[in-house]
Amino acid sequence: MSKIFRALRITEDESGKFHRNIIERNIDDLPDGEVLIKIHYAALNFKDALSSTGNKGVTKNYPHTPGIDGAGVVVESKNNDFKEGDEVLVTSYDLGMNTDGAFAGYIRVPSAWVVKLPSGLSLKESMIIGTAGLTAGIGLYKLEMMGQSPDQGSVAVSGASGGVGSMAVGMLAKAGYQVIASSGKENADEFLKNLGASEVVDRDFINDDSSRPLIKPKWAGAIDTVGGNTLATLLKGCKPGGSVGSCGLVGSPNLSTTVFPFIINGINLLGLDSANFPMKERQKVWNKLASVWKLNNLESVATICTLDELDSYITGMLKGEVKGRVVVEMEL
Repeated sequence: MSKIFRALRITEDESGKFHRNIIERNIDDLPDGEVLIKIHYAALNFKDALSSTGNKGVTKNYPHTPGIDGAGVVVESKNNDFKEGDEVLVTSYDLGMNTDGAFAGYIRVPSAWVVKLPSGLSLKESMIIGTAGLTAGIGLYKLEMMGQSPDQGSVAVSGASGGVGSMAVGMLAKAGYQVIASSGKENADEFLKNLGASEVVDRDFINDDSSRPLIKPKWAGAIDTVGGNTLATLLKGCKPGGSVGSCGLVGSPNLSTTVFPFIINGINLLGLDSANFPMKERQKVWNKLASVWKLNNLESVATICTLDELDSYITGMLKGEVKGRVVVEMEL
């Protein structure tokens, strides 16, 4: 087994500027962990883009290799649950944040982070889903745990053309829901309707700027990837008894609302955290993502690139220009 592999490496110079370069690394330099995995595919997420610019809120110490999503084959394992040759995936936990991530030929991680590839998914498909799809799946899972069902009415999705949003639109449609997809991107209608959206609306549709604590209900539930006033609007415009899942802050991390959606309409605000979602439930969601919630046109939401091409997609994501999922195909 070759000990040398290529990796995207973020470094900080003496003036405090950050640089992205592809370098050669040695497997011996990887952090401790029970499972060594040869990466076949990785996926680009917003956290990776932030880490790649030196954002200390995501990654405290540099040099560093981002990549919070990786899928590949076990090379070595000190845990009997995994053996050489097993196809596996790792999403979230600390991978790519403060532990060297999957924009590299190999990762070494704790066995508690590793999921065996579910039947019905290829390694490539698992990365098209990735943390974005897992987060969307957790949203649908939690909505349905609170009693959400298609016969209650439409479910709204904010930031619908992004990674989490596009996966949420497709999964909800696959599960039988009418989906109101909201996007600020131009020319997103065809993309979202192909995913199964019943209605595509501008983001202003779910951005009420009145001071009213409640508005006329327009949706029965929602998955929000934006935060701020968008989340406040989704709460006060939700039908009684509905649930709103929250997983984003690209609009704002602040939430200004009243208690009225909760105490008058009985709305449930659900936090969607994929980073530390319990493994037992995580495996349940992954099994659904590989079967009943698997998008028929999964490949349509993905752009495939090489490690050498990744830099331009990081820049595009930071500018809000990326639609759907970006998957990195590693050299084998």
